[in-house]
Amino acid sequence: MRPGAAAPAPKRQKCDIWTSCPPNTYAYRLLSGGGRDKYAKICFEDELLIGEKTRNVARGINIAIVNYATGKVIATRYFDMYEGDNSGPMTNFIQSAPPKSLLLMVTHDDGSSRLKEDAKKAIEALGSKEVRNMRFRSSWVFLTAKGFELPAGIEREKINHSDNSRNRYSGWPAEIQIEGCIPKEPS
Repeated sequence: MRPGAAAPAPKRQKCDIWTSCPPNTYAYRLLSGGGRDKYAKICFEDELLIGEKTRNVARGINIAIVNYATGKVIATRYFDMYEGDNSGPMTNFIQSAPPKSLLLMVTHDDGSSRLKEDAKKAIEALGSKEVRNMRFRSSWVFLTAKGFELPAGIEREKINHSDNSRNRYSGWPAEIQIEGCIPKEPS
């Protein structure tokens, strides 16, 4: 390279993840909300399934259900866990996911205050190790499969608690994310 020439801009990857996904895999990125104004996002195969731009993100637990065979979204919903009784409807939504589905979950603001036992059990049944550790305003992201096992090396879950001595935003912890590549089903 000649002096003074700029390096080429890095190639943008699907869902803005750091590395490109190999053929026959799906790219994903789950980002929890952070503070009052940084909304949660779920991206799958370069499609924003949940986020501010799609106008379908809100306080609570935001969930996208994806057909594993086709990679197409089946449904997206958010469930307010600060006001109202939304734990039962969220449990039904999770349980209604068909076999061979991917479920992608992210919190924005508070995902725990009105999270009841039935919902915790439904999320635990899908493999969550952290759902019972959620506290007021914890940042939480969770990727899981229904009706099949994800490969061992895939990052599935992360949590960050509100801690007034370390919070990035006043009263809120920093947002957290998981990202990667999920092998497609062999055809």
